[in-house]
Amino acid sequence: MAASDVKLLGARPSPFVNRVQVALNLKSIDYEFIPQNLAEKSELLLKSNPVHKKVPVLIHGDQPISESLVIVHYVDEVWSGPPSLLPADPYDRATARFWAAYIDEKWSPLVRNLINATDEQSKAAAAEKVFEGLKLLEDAFVNSSKGKGFFGGEKLGFLDVVLGCYLGWVRAGEIITGLKILDETKTAALVGWAERFTSNKAVDGVIPEPEELVSFMKMQARAAAAADASSK
Repeated sequence: MAASDVKLLGARPSPFVNRVQVALNLKSIDYEFIPQNLAEKSELLLKSNPVHKKVPVLIHGDQPISESLVIVHYVDEVWSGPPSLLPADPYDRATARFWAAYIDEKWSPLVRNLINATDEQSKAAAAEKVFEGLKLLEDAFVNSSKGKGFFGGEKLGFLDVVLGCYLGWVRAGEIITGLKILDETKTAALVGWAERFTSNKAVDGVIPEPEELVSFMKMQARAAAAADASSK
């Protein structure tokens, strides 16, 4: 597949964009990455995703596909050859989708709350919920991996891609909060998994370094403060 046939509209700091990038890399799909300025959304983005007006958007030929989980499913179905991202077994596939929904809808907002906590009391409360969620994900990893290195078994699979895309922000959160979020004393299996995930060739260069994300967050905060000041 030529790069001109597959395009990805995205922004580097977005874990959802990173998720699609890893999926495309795992499938060895060449694509053109088209960076988006989310402060001034391009005509192409607004045309390709008129409902949510968000990245990522995958454009395959002239057909746009939005929402990262939808895109990952699409990639796995259209390029159906190995490696398969979703499990072959229907029960395992349903279980993977359940945990993917939990990660995006329940756990990742907890991490965001922790990063944005403004005082020690709220930070402690948010951290407790994050650690509770990580314990559930640790148990899910043990059950899904069946003693192998990844949620998908011996190779990266769907859940690895879903959770792994957040690792940059988890590590940025550790810098911002001063807390060890991925802690060997609490979730040793996930710590080992995270090291294997980030060392994978398909992930190399995709997940931003935590310092880059911290700088991005500070820049966003300054822009928000300036916009707020100018509106008064």
